[in-house]
Amino acid sequence: MNRRSPDAWITGVSTTQVGELAGSSCMALHDAAAKVALEDAGLALADVDGVLCAYSLAEPHPMLASAFCEYVNVHPGFCAAIQAGGATGAIMIMQAAALVSSGQCRHVLCVTGDNRLTGMSRDGAVAALAQFGHPQFEQPYGTSVPASYAMVAQRYLHEYGATLEQLAAIAVEHRRHAARHPAAHMRQPITLKDVMRSRIISTPLRLLDCCLVSDGAAAVVVSACDAARDTRAPVEVLGLGQGHTHEHLVAAPSLVDFGCKQSSRRAFGQAGVGCADIDVALIYDSFTITLLVELESIGFFERGEAGHAALAGELGLGGRLPCNTHGGLLSFGHSGAAGGMFHVVEAVRQLRAEAADRQVADSRLAFVHGDGGILSAHCSIVLGRH
Repeated sequence: MNRRSPDAWITGVSTTQVGELAGSSCMALHDAAAKVALEDAGLALADVDGVLCAYSLAEPHPMLASAFCEYVNVHPGFCAAIQAGGATGAIMIMQAAALVSSGQCRHVLCVTGDNRLTGMSRDGAVAALAQFGHPQFEQPYGTSVPASYAMVAQRYLHEYGATLEQLAAIAVEHRRHAARHPAAHMRQPITLKDVMRSRIISTPLRLLDCCLVSDGAAAVVVSACDAARDTRAPVEVLGLGQGHTHEHLVAAPSLVDFGCKQSSRRAFGQAGVGCADIDVALIYDSFTITLLVELESIGFFERGEAGHAALAGELGLGGRLPCNTHGGLLSFGHSGAAGGMFHVVEAVRQLRAEAADRQVADSRLAFVHGDGGILSAHCSIVLGRH
C-alpha cells in the first residue's frame, strides 16, 4: 500500500434530521447544515472563502450557490453550483479539493439539501424527474427513472442468475443499518418477505427496492493542508476520480459495466490503495440493483457474487465489506444532491470513530461513490484516517 500525501482534508461534516420535516425549506435546511458543519470544523462563516451548492427541485434557482450566499450573508472568493444528479455530492468534494490544492481557497463549504417530501407534490416530483429520459428515443415511450433501473436489473438477473431475494437482502441490511442511526428517515425493521411482497414499481423492482423521498440536508467543509491543522478532526482526501460512459440509457455501452469502473480505478490509483484495503464503503444506492452492479463493476466482488454476499450478511457490520452503514438512500433518506453527500458524511464519521452503534471497528480507509442519472455520471473518493 503506497498512500500519497493529501493536499485536501475534510474538516467538518453535518446532516440535518432526515425524513418528513414539516415547515422546512431548501434554504433553511442548507443554512442549518452549513452552521453545524462549520461548528464541527471549529470554523466561522467568515473563514469560508469558497462555496459550492448543488440544485433544488422544490426551490429551483439557476444560481443556487449565489442565492445561498445571499441568504447567509457570506461573500466568498469562489462560488458555484454543480448539477450531476446523484454524483453531485462526490463531485463537489472533488471540485473543492481542486480549489484548496491549487491555493485558490483555504476552506470550501459544500452544501446540499432539499425538502422534496413536504415541498413538492407527487406529480411535481415525477414531472421534474422525467427529464432524465432522452426526449426523442425514451420520453415518448413513457420511460421513468425506476423503469430504466428495472431494465438494468432485468439484464443483470438474466446474465448472472441473481435472485429477487438477493436484491431484497440489500434493502434489509440497509434498514438494519438505519435502525442504528438516530437521524434516519426509516428505522422500522423489514424482512426479506416484506421487500418481496411490497408492490411492484417496475418489474422486477418493488417499492422497498427503491430509495426514499425525504427532506434533509448535508454539508461538508474541505480545507487546504495547512489550514486543516487548526481544525478538530481532519480526514484525508487520498484519491478522487470520475467516469462517464453515457447520459441516456439508450446510449449506454453496457447494462452491467458503468463509469464507476473508471472512476474507482482513478481514485484507487491516486490513493495508492485497492479494493482489498477498504474498511468501509459508502456507495450510491438509489435502487437495490444500483448497489449490486456497482459493487461488482468497481471490483469489490466478482461477477455474480455481490448478491450472494448480501444474502450472507457480508455488507453488514462485521461482514467482509460493511456498506452504507448509515442506511443509504434506501433507508437513511434521499434529499436530492444531499443523498450522495450523506454517504460522504458517514464515511468521515466512520473514520473519526464517531458512528456509535454502527461503528466499523478500526476503520482507516473509506471508499465513497456517487452516481447520477441512469448510472451516467460517476465520482469516486478514497478517504483516510490520519
